[in-house]
Amino acid sequence: MMTITEKIIAAHAGLDKVSPGELVMVDIDLALANDITAPGAIKEFEKIGVEGVFDKKKVVLVPDHFAPNRDVDSAEQCKYVREFARDREVENYFEVGQMGIEHVLLPEKGLVIPGDLVIGADSHTCTYGALGAFSTGMGSTDLAAAFATGDTWLKVPQSIKFNIDGKRKEWVSGKDIILYIIGKIGVDGALYKAMEFTGDTIEGLSMDSRFSICNMAIEAGGKNGIIAVDDRTREYEDGRIDRAYVEYYSDPDAEYADVHNYKAEDIELQVAFPHLPSNTKGISEVGNIPIDQVVIGSCTNGRIEDLREAAKILDGKKVEKNLRVIVIPATQKIYQQAMSEGIIDIFIEAGTAVSTPTCGPCLGGHMGILAAKERCVATTNRNFRGRMGHTDSEVYLSGPAVAAASAITGKITGPADL
Repeated sequence: MMTITEKIIAAHAGLDKVSPGELVMVDIDLALANDITAPGAIKEFEKIGVEGVFDKKKVVLVPDHFAPNRDVDSAEQCKYVREFARDREVENYFEVGQMGIEHVLLPEKGLVIPGDLVIGADSHTCTYGALGAFSTGMGSTDLAAAFATGDTWLKVPQSIKFNIDGKRKEWVSGKDIILYIIGKIGVDGALYKAMEFTGDTIEGLSMDSRFSICNMAIEAGGKNGIIAVDDRTREYEDGRIDRAYVEYYSDPDAEYADVHNYKAEDIELQVAFPHLPSNTKGISEVGNIPIDQVVIGSCTNGRIEDLREAAKILDGKKVEKNLRVIVIPATQKIYQQAMSEGIIDIFIEAGTAVSTPTCGPCLGGHMGILAAKERCVATTNRNFRGRMGHTDSEVYLSGPAVAAASAITGKITGPADL
C-alpha cells in the first residue's frame, strides 16, 4: 500500500516498495535550472571533471528570472549559462524570444509528463505535480551532480491528503484554494511532506488552476504537490508529448500523516497579507487597503486562463489613474494566444503595461520593483518582507480576479464590489 508519491519514487529507485523516511537513489527524467541557479550548478559540475551532461535531452536551462537582462551582472550570468548550453550541446536551452517562465514553459513544451521524476534548482519545481509527476526543488550543488550522473538521492516524504469537495463560489480558482489551505495549516504545516490534492472540486478544476495549486505546495513547506491523472490531464497532454507515460494512483489503504477535508463552498476569494503566504483573509474580511501597484503574471498565475479572467474584469474599464498595473504572460505562446483573443488589447486599453515573459517583479528582480511604503497586489507566490523591492514595501497575494478588480479601484477589491 503506497501513495502516488511513494509509487513514483519507488519506480525511479528500481524498488517494489518505499516507505516514508527511507533514503533512496532515484533516476531522474529531467533536471532544470534558470539564470540564477544554473551558474552555481555549472561551476560545481565543472569541478567533477566529466565532459558532458548525463543526457543532452534531459537537462533544461531557462533564463527567465533576470532575463531579458536587467543589468551587466545578469547579462554575464545569462551568457555563462548560454555558453554552457552551447558547449555541452544541451538541447533544451530556451533563449529570450523562445523562453517563458520555466514552470509554465516545461509543461507547455511537453517536457514533463505524468509519472516523471523531475528535480530543479528552483523551489517552485513542485508545479509539475499537477501532471501526476513527482517534482521538487533542490540546491545547485545537488543539481550539478545530477547533471553528471542522471540520478539523485531523496528521503521519501510522508504524504498529507487534502480533500476538497463541493461547488466553488464565483471567481474562486486554484490560487484561492491553495491560499486557503496554507492559511489553515501554516507555512510549515506540510514540512517535507507530499501534499496530495483530491476530491470532486479538484477534479473540476482546469489544468491551469491545478498548476497554481501544486506550484504553491512549497509555501506550506511541502516537498511536492501532486494531483492524480484524469481525463483532463490526458486531454492536456494530447498532441503535446511524444513519449509514453505511466499513471500512478494512491492505493485505497495508503497511509497518510494526516487528512484534511474542506468544503469548496466555504472558500471565498483569498488575499494573503504581508509578510507570509499563510496570513490569509477572505475578500469579505479585507477592509479598505489602498495600493500602488498590481502585478498579474508569474509561474503561479501567468497562464491563459488567468489572463482571460483578468481581461473579463478589465474589459471596458480603466486602471485607477495613480496605479501601476503590470501584466506578464508566462510564455510566448500564451502571449500570442492572448493577442489572438484580443486580451492584450483589453489590457492596453485599460491602461496596463504588458511585458515579455519574465519572472521579473516576483522576486524583486526588475519590471516592477517597489519603493518604501508602497503596496502591491500580486498574483505571485511569495510576499516575504522585501520580496518585491524595499523591505518597507508590502505585497498582498491574490488570484487574477482580485488583482484585476483592485486595478480598477486602486484598493484591494473583489469583482463583486465593482
